[in-house]
Amino acid sequence: MADIRAAIQPRSDQLNYEDFLSGPAVLTIERTEDYRDEKGQPRVAIHMVEYPGRPFKASKTNVKLLAIAWGEDDTDWPGRRVQLSADPTVTYGGKAVGGICVTALSHLPQRFTAKLSVARGKKKDFPVEILPDMPPIPEDVQTLAQYQDYYRHRAQNGATPEELAMIQQNAPTNEETA
Repeated sequence: MADIRAAIQPRSDQLNYEDFLSGPAVLTIERTEDYRDEKGQPRVAIHMVEYPGRPFKASKTNVKLLAIAWGEDDTDWPGRRVQLSADPTVTYGGKAVGGICVTALSHLPQRFTAKLSVARGKKKDFPVEILPDMPPIPEDVQTLAQYQDYYRHRAQNGATPEELAMIQQNAPTNEETA
């Protein structure tokens, strides 16, 4: 089976709405970076392990959701996971142009809904679901060799030290015990 998701990605230096049209994606935060937009306003670029060189240039609404969930100190954010989704109702200049929305986060004690401004005098509910802190080990990973391959894959794709330790703990000790 071909990976068409890679073939249809737009050429860009940042994540875009079109990247999530085929469905939401769970990504791991590598680091954050301050920058100034074209109007000189302070913004945050969130670099994801899965998209090197293409940061998520989060809207103020998305940054507010992250700050509500995790606090304003972004030094704790690396290694945490975020689900991003395409939202066709996002407007710019009064027109629906589509945008990226945070829809679920790891490291949450409970789901929450934030009522945030979307236009002058207009607010909208933004529900945020809980992502498990560590993704479950796929059911088809059963043998020691499969655990080793899965460990390498997760290590290269943003797994936290805790997740890697969990994979090791669940792996069979040899092929006979798988």
